[in-house]
Amino acid sequence: MKLLLVVASDATYNSISYFIKPLGFEPIRYRQALKAMDNIDEVDPDGVIISAEDFPRHWKTLVQFIRSERPKDKTAVVILKGPHFPFEEAAKASYIGVNGIVSENLDDPEEQDRLQGILSRYIPIEAKRGAKRIRPNAWDSLGFIFSHPKDGKLITGTLETLSLTGLSFLPDQSRWLENLYLETPIPQTSLRVGDQVLSPLCSLVRTGRIISLHFDSFPPGEQELLEKYLLERPLLERKRQASQEEL
Repeated sequence: MKLLLVVASDATYNSISYFIKPLGFEPIRYRQALKAMDNIDEVDPDGVIISAEDFPRHWKTLVQFIRSERPKDKTAVVILKGPHFPFEEAAKASYIGVNGIVSENLDDPEEQDRLQGILSRYIPIEAKRGAKRIRPNAWDSLGFIFSHPKDGKLITGTLETLSLTGLSFLPDQSRWLENLYLETPIPQTSLRVGDQVLSPLCSLVRTGRIISLHFDSFPPGEQELLEKYLLERPLLERKRQASQEEL
């Protein structure tokens, strides 16, 4: 599946690329709206993300061009809005066929979920299994720690989100990770999943206050344990709610 990203900002592109990775989309980037328009038939994307902040004069033209041949139920179009995006512009976006509007600042977990929620509607059913991302609750038996790949220092913190393809993590001491760069391998990890402790080989795919890691590989049988926990988690939650109602 191909996702056309019409964004000028490198920071925005890197952020979006991380959040669409679990969904299985291949990002194809254009820094110029008119060039994206010229090549859209050749790219033939399953979805398009356009930054209204970067292209305030061209995003509506591009959306109308896309909708002239590609209906909403076939090609998702998402607009990234900046801090100054008036209601009138949102109304125009809806009128010309935009599927959703998301803040360009994806540090907000609600905006992350909104972006993934819009795009996930266009994923084939067989591909959705690995895209599901959860936010651990207090009752979850989940946790994560790892060793700094350069000095071996133990990095503790809070597991923010988890999926079959990776996780996001808030370190207790983020300054200890300031010398790590994107794609840095993280070979020594401990991921607690229920009664099991898994040891995925990871790589760093997003830096900042909250970091993100991609699961590059698992020891034999461990990925199946993670998949089993994620699949059974809704049942565990219902059982917990039922037991609380009985008290």
